[in-house]
Amino acid sequence: MPKYDYRCPSCDAEFEVSRPMRATEEVCCPSCGSVATKIFAPVSVAFKGTGFHNTDYRPKPVDTSSDAPKPEPACPAATSGAAACSSCPAKAE
Repeated sequence: MPKYDYRCPSCDAEFEVSRPMRATEEVCCPSCGSVATKIFAPVSVAFKGTGFHNTDYRPKPVDTSSDAPKPEPACPAATSGAAACSSCPAKAE
């Protein structure tokens, strides 16, 4: 359950309360019993290093070694030695 910070406007006491996020009932000060108000503070998140976007979404390196398999032509007639049609993209190879 999340914890929230509250401040009492009557006695300026600050305290922490654990409660569900959807809770709507008022929070009372434990010192004087007045209705307290929630303290809104910036979230303390720090992104350090080279950055998650640069490391996680970087394109994978292309393997340029000669051991890499060559892609097969689109037309099976080009590999079997049969005559390819005139519009076949594999014919140009």
